[in-house]
Amino acid sequence: MSSSPPHELAALMPIAQRPGLIFESGAGNHLVDQHGRRYLDWVQGWGACALGHSPAVVVEAIARQAATLINPSPAFFNRPAAQLAQFLTANSVFDHVFFGSSGAEVNEGAIKLARKWGQIHRNGAHEIITFANAFHGRTLATMAASGKPGWDTLFAPAMPGFRKATLNNLASVEALINPNTVAIMLEPIQGEARVYPASRAFAAGLAELCRRENLLLIVDEVQTGCGRTGELFHYQALGIAPDIMTLGKAIGGGTPLAALLANRRASCFAPGDQGGTYCGNALLCAVGLAVMQTIATPPFLATVRSNSTYFATRLQAVSADYGLGEVRGNGFLLALELGADIAPQVVTRAREAGLLLNAPRSHCLRFMPALTISRNDIDHGLKILRTVLEQVRREQ
Repeated sequence: MSSSPPHELAALMPIAQRPGLIFESGAGNHLVDQHGRRYLDWVQGWGACALGHSPAVVVEAIARQAATLINPSPAFFNRPAAQLAQFLTANSVFDHVFFGSSGAEVNEGAIKLARKWGQIHRNGAHEIITFANAFHGRTLATMAASGKPGWDTLFAPAMPGFRKATLNNLASVEALINPNTVAIMLEPIQGEARVYPASRAFAAGLAELCRRENLLLIVDEVQTGCGRTGELFHYQALGIAPDIMTLGKAIGGGTPLAALLANRRASCFAPGDQGGTYCGNALLCAVGLAVMQTIATPPFLATVRSNSTYFATRLQAVSADYGLGEVRGNGFLLALELGADIAPQVVTRAREAGLLLNAPRSHCLRFMPALTISRNDIDHGLKILRTVLEQVRREQ
């Protein structure tokens, strides 16, 4: 086992508050640090490792494709990109696909696509209605689209063209529509904002509003897509048919792959409008196809629904036993309100006990385990959480 000296870490930009661990290997639901200690991981790359760490299907797809073709450049077709695009369109309401490397990149692409559509079909309309507390990425445009407090001034001046409504309040959306409006952009479950879902009635209202006002409906499924909530895509659970959808995180099984999907009505990019050196490269599209073919089977999704219900039920029992707050979310995207600003302490104590957790706010935990997590690992993790809650309570 190796232990890395401090100088190996000093060259990394401090973009996150990281503990002094260096993870050196992972398998399934577990990570192993530089000291050989094993952790049950309920963060899973912020949901990117949907099949767990280094699953065979991803490892084999990388090895097989890397030995054949990695990246012929976006100036040429390659078979894995075509196959993955066909798979996605065959299993959704969309007709065309652009592949990127991150959720932020394809969300930026969705914004560009909507603006171009507005130039063509709505006399140059360019404003997009988004939602307070939403999260769409960390590029300048996606930060402006997001409703995260403080982001409007962090890299000022913010990009104009985004108006913020209130989630699950249709009147707040209607009040913002004007001749410059081109689209509504919805995060079906606001993951970064403590896992607040859009209701089915609200989503239906947005879809009807877009039809009536001739607007595009964009769903950001970077967190909710690819089986996370028990359906292949969460818009299916909401019973709507968006014009544009973005995918990230899980589609690459832990590798940097994302997708922008559009129906024929919205798909108006011309050659040169959108691209990138790595977009649609053969290596990662082969991985994405292997991941999606695994997730999209009815037995896999049925198991996600069953085991996530098991997880949520037992998490509610933890909340009841310790006098905590609401359990929110769908599938394996869940949050637990702690009722006090103790989340950082809980995360630290849990890590010390061998469980990795995420706290989007100081009073809330977010759970994004692998979709393949077993009930034994759910029980084991919740047992650790109970012990940690008792420990933190004693320390208060």
